[in-house]
Amino acid sequence: MKGEVPCHGPENELQMEELTQSTPHTIVHAARELLLEYGRFVLAQTGAAQFCFGSLEKEADDLPASFLDQGGGSLLALVKHHPAGFIAWRALTPTATVAPDSWEVKRLWVRPAYRGLRLGRTLTQAVVDRAVAAGRKAVYLDTAPQSMAAAYRLYQDMGFRNCDRYNENPVEGLTWMVKSL
Repeated sequence: MKGEVPCHGPENELQMEELTQSTPHTIVHAARELLLEYGRFVLAQTGAAQFCFGSLEKEADDLPASFLDQGGGSLLALVKHHPAGFIAWRALTPTATVAPDSWEVKRLWVRPAYRGLRLGRTLTQAVVDRAVAAGRKAVYLDTAPQSMAAAYRLYQDMGFRNCDRYNENPVEGLTWMVKSL
């Protein structure tokens, strides 16, 4: 889905590009760069020693298939045609702690120069909207409130609530969250 929406006035034109197999190489390359920036940020955080950057590099190399092949997708936000933010999602297998027909939000990242424009909210809401349109029942995520305090507050403001651990993410200090749809 592609479209333009204002983001704090016309001077900050926002365009959202959903990555598909036919997405131009320049857009996919920009999304890869943002995904790798996210990974470098995570590695710099306390408790991230078990974060596997090699897996994230493979995920970036395989975009957009790395999320499409998992029943999800990814979005790139551009502000004035400059890559500014990224988010991805994938389908989750139902378990004792995961509701059927659920997605997981992954890799929300907004470049520091573009923070304050509500891009994190816009990207997250775009995934929630797609989940609703796809008939999903819930959206899950994990986050690190200590190092990602703004993201944690954003998720709370958007109606995500703390839940039981639903994955085996080895990074220390995580909180697991869910939003019922």
